[in-house]
Amino acid sequence: MNTRISSLISLLPENADAAVIISNENRRYFTDFVSSLGYLIATREKAYLLVDSRYEEAAGKQAKNCTVVPFRKLGDSFGDIIERHKIKTVLLEGSAFTLNDAAGIDKILSAHGAASVKTKALDDIICRLRIIKTADETEKMMKAQHITETALKAVLRNIKEGMTEKDIALDLEFIMRKSGAESVSFDLIALAGENTSMPHGVPSQRRIKRGDLLLFDIGATVDGYHSDMTRTYAFGFAGDKVKRVYDTVLHAQLAALAAVHSGAKCSDIDRAAREYIDNAGYQGLFGHSTGHGVGLEIHESPSVSPNNDFVLQSGMVITVEPGIYIPGEFGIRIEDMVVVTNDGYINFASLPKELTVI
Repeated sequence: MNTRISSLISLLPENADAAVIISNENRRYFTDFVSSLGYLIATREKAYLLVDSRYEEAAGKQAKNCTVVPFRKLGDSFGDIIERHKIKTVLLEGSAFTLNDAAGIDKILSAHGAASVKTKALDDIICRLRIIKTADETEKMMKAQHITETALKAVLRNIKEGMTEKDIALDLEFIMRKSGAESVSFDLIALAGENTSMPHGVPSQRRIKRGDLLLFDIGATVDGYHSDMTRTYAFGFAGDKVKRVYDTVLHAQLAALAAVHSGAKCSDIDRAAREYIDNAGYQGLFGHSTGHGVGLEIHESPSVSPNNDFVLQSGMVITVEPGIYIPGEFGIRIEDMVVVTNDGYINFASLPKELTVI
């Protein structure tokens, strides 16, 4: 059977007999099982998911494409697998292992005449597998996007002067979860007025008032898959300066989206947005990257940034989110999540992007 684990095993380099994966997202990707702790050991013949007693029953029922092994002492269970498959070299998931984690695994390996290979090889293999989304993965993200938009539309109908940023963020999360979200993609961002100039500001007790800009950077998860969207609105009215900046951000985002297609460089997409903003006279006010990959994690490869010449392929999912931030005054960002196609992209978002006064 062609599974994600069999694909992983087929890509292991010749100098590796097995791979050990411990990050929650990657264990979920390969086994469809969710837990806060576990060790996925993929040998060339077979894969094992080692879990403690908390997850023994659930893993036995839910984990796919692997043999579930409950352990009380990790060294004993892992040692049995090393001996059974005559393992000598093991790739570790470098981005997930702490120094203490790696030292513990090395101690077990050494006791059985084996050793770990500490390179980025396993991370690169997993990235190669995860970066192209299947139809099932994109469908889950589309559902997450729909939940996100449902929540935002409901909140916008009920916003009143005097509500706090925290009030709004909590309302958004409540509606998302009631609408079927497994969780929120990240700590939701709902900012007002001068606070919108902070790209990743934290909702506070600041109360909204007429003339404020309201910035929402929000997302939900469905079966572990994320959505990510930003919209900026004017509350009550929008002044001329706000209108000019908003129009610049909107056209910068449209320029970047027009550059998206299979075969495009991430740096070219970033350049399309950044040059538009700079040429409009807002140099230095767009500091972050234009986008990032999305999937089981809210930030995945590839980075849509100035120095990343990575070439997009059909099936990759990225965000496109330029912004302009004027310290102490306001910030405006517009963000869509799209799946790359051969001749362009499919946008997950359906909410209008033109400046809206609520």
